[in-house]
Amino acid sequence: MRRFQLYDSLSRSTRLFVPITPPRVGLFVCGLTPYADAHIGHARTAVTFDVVARALRRWGYRVFYVQNVTNLDDHMIERGGQEGTEPLLLAERKFAAYRASMARLGVSSVDLYPFATDYVPEILAQTKALVEKGFAYPSDGSVYYEVAKFANYGKLSGQRREEQRPGTRVETEPGKRAPEDFVIWKAAHPGEPSWESPWGPGRPGWHIEDTAITLRLMGDRYDLHGGGLELKFPHHEGEIALAEATTGSAPLVNYWMHAGLLTLKGEKMAKSLGNVVGLEETLDRFGPDTLRFFYLNAHYRSPLDFEEGKSLEEAREAYGRLSLPLERIREELRTGGAAREGSELPEELSAEAEALPGRLDDALAIDFNTREAIALLFGWVSRLGELAPRWEELSGGALDALESPYRWAKQVLGLFADPEGGSDVDLSPLVEVALAARKRARARGDFAEADRIREELRAAGVLVEDEGERSRWRLAPAGDA
Repeated sequence: MRRFQLYDSLSRSTRLFVPITPPRVGLFVCGLTPYADAHIGHARTAVTFDVVARALRRWGYRVFYVQNVTNLDDHMIERGGQEGTEPLLLAERKFAAYRASMARLGVSSVDLYPFATDYVPEILAQTKALVEKGFAYPSDGSVYYEVAKFANYGKLSGQRREEQRPGTRVETEPGKRAPEDFVIWKAAHPGEPSWESPWGPGRPGWHIEDTAITLRLMGDRYDLHGGGLELKFPHHEGEIALAEATTGSAPLVNYWMHAGLLTLKGEKMAKSLGNVVGLEETLDRFGPDTLRFFYLNAHYRSPLDFEEGKSLEEAREAYGRLSLPLERIREELRTGGAAREGSELPEELSAEAEALPGRLDDALAIDFNTREAIALLFGWVSRLGELAPRWEELSGGALDALESPYRWAKQVLGLFADPEGGSDVDLSPLVEVALAARKRARARGDFAEADRIREELRAAGVLVEDEGERSRWRLAPAGDA
C-alpha cells in the first residue's frame, strides 16, 4: 500500500493517512438531497471523492465507499407539494436522474447509496439512546439534541457555542431550550410522510440520518468522511456530537476532507439560492471529460469560480491540447501499429514514460493534488510534441509506452475515456437504482409505480423477473424489448 498525506479539517493539518484496520478504508461522503435536478456544484464534490476512491484502490486499499441520499426533508415536502408528487416518489425520480448523470460523468467508485428513510429503525434507536443518556429531550412530539451537553461541540468548525446560530436546516421551534439545539426527530404535520415513535408520529431530522447510517454500516469509528465545505457547520458538527454522544467512542472519524465551493460570480452555487447551472445540460453541451477536467485542474480544497460562456470553453480547449497526442497514439494502434515492428523510443524518453505514472502517484499522494498531476501530463504532452513527425515509424511497444501516463489518468482521474460507440457500457448501477426504487414502491403498496418502473426498464431493454420478494434482471434479446 502506498503511503500518502491528506489535509484533515479537524486537526487543520496535513497528516499521514493510517487506516484503522488496513488495508480496509471506510469512506463516507454526504450525498444528494434530490428535490430538484442536480447542478454542477454537486458534481464537483462527486468527482473529487471519486478520484479519492480510485486512487486509494490503485494504491492497494480496499475501500468501502458510502454516499447517503437524504430522500426526505422540508425541501422535499415543499417541492412535492408544488409539483403534486408524493415526496418520497419525487426523491426516487430525481435520484435516478442524478445517477444517470453520474454514470455519464464517470463517477463509478461508490459502493452503496443508502436512502435515509430505509434507516428509520436505527434513527429511532439512536434517538432513544440520546434521550436516555440526557443528550436529547422531547418537546411537543419532536426530539432535540441539547448542544450544551456535548463539551466538544464546535471542534470541527472552530465556533464557540455562544457564537453559533441555527443554519439553514436547523429548526427554530419554540420547544427548544436553546437556539443552537437541533431537531433529531421532527413531529409530523398532517399529510407528511411519518413513522410511529415513542414521541408520536414524525420523521428523521437531518444530521441523525447520516450518523444512523454510518453507525450501522461502519461502526463507532471509521477512517474518512468527506463532503462540501458548506457542510462543515452545522451538519458535520452535528454528526460528531450525535455519534460520539451515542457510542461514547471518539473520534467518530479519523480524517475529515472538505471540498471547496463551486461559485457563480463569487457566490455559492445552491439550489436554495436559485443560482445554479444544471448538470445534465452542461454534460450535453461540453461532455463529461471537459467537466471533469475543469474540476480537477484546480486543487479540491480551493474555491472554483464558474463563469458561464468562459470557464468550460477554456477547459475544453485545454483538455483538447492534452488529449491530442493520445488521439494520435490511439489512431496508430487502431490502424495496425500495435503489432508493428518499428523504431523504439530513445532511452531517455523511454525512461520518462516508465517513471511518469509513479511521479503522478507521488503528486496525488500529497493531499490529492490533481492540479499538479495535470501539470505533469501537460509536460508529457510537450515531450511528445517532439515525436510528431515520427508517429508512423514507432513500434507497437513504443506506442504502448507513450500511452502509459494516459492510462494512469484514465484509471485515477477518470479522464481520457475510450471513444464512444463501444458495447461495453455497464448498465448495472442504473438498473439497480431502478430496482431499489421499485422495491420501495412495492413495500409501500404503490404497485402502479412498481409496474411503471418495470415497463420503463423493459422499454430500455431490461427484463425484470420477480421471485418472491427478490427481483432479477437480464438484458432482453435483440428485438425483444
